[in-house]
Amino acid sequence: MNASVSVVPIDAAAVQSNPLILDYLPYPPIEEKGCPRRTCLQIDLILLAIEALEIGGSEALLDVARELELQDIIKNRVNLWRLRSTNPLRRGHTRRLLSIVEAKALVVIACHIARRLTVLLRQLLLAYQQMRDKQIPLEQNLRLANYLERFRAHFRSRMNPRRSGVLAYNSDDKLNELALSLLGQLLFCTGTAGTQRLWMSLFDGEVE
Repeated sequence: MNASVSVVPIDAAAVQSNPLILDYLPYPPIEEKGCPRRTCLQIDLILLAIEALEIGGSEALLDVARELELQDIIKNRVNLWRLRSTNPLRRGHTRRLLSIVEAKALVVIACHIARRLTVLLRQLLLAYQQMRDKQIPLEQNLRLANYLERFRAHFRSRMNPRRSGVLAYNSDDKLNELALSLLGQLLFCTGTAGTQRLWMSLFDGEVE
């Protein structure tokens, strides 16, 4: 993935007020006060994939927030929902901006869980590769089929079907493609400097 984003020094005040775990993610040199729409969308989809992988995934996000001492940013379930509702495709989309610090916290949490799920991610992607090569329907792998079914259900229940970005995923096959690409992104997070690389990729095309 292209990680050609240039960075600017972290604001001194932010360094004092933000959890240290967020400091190693650079501030993107964007003009907006909050994150671009595409960044909000991508972060929410990654979290949606985690929820499809783990039963009770949203609670796991809050547990990890507490574990990483990010509870001042991700306070509770309602707060988490509000942050994720900055995704412009959501049924309950709000015009509230997702701040850079909030986005950092969500990315750190997602990558922390992804590392915990590394074995599962590898198994699912390997199964997908093998079944595709042999032209076997994905439904014949129970774990992969369960993940894809849950992802499709989560996506359809939470995204606004009147949005053009949602209409693009108007079939099971297209949603499966999206779900599988997100598995690849999650595995990408588990590699060396995966969190930083994912973070910078979220702003590709948004900065000079």
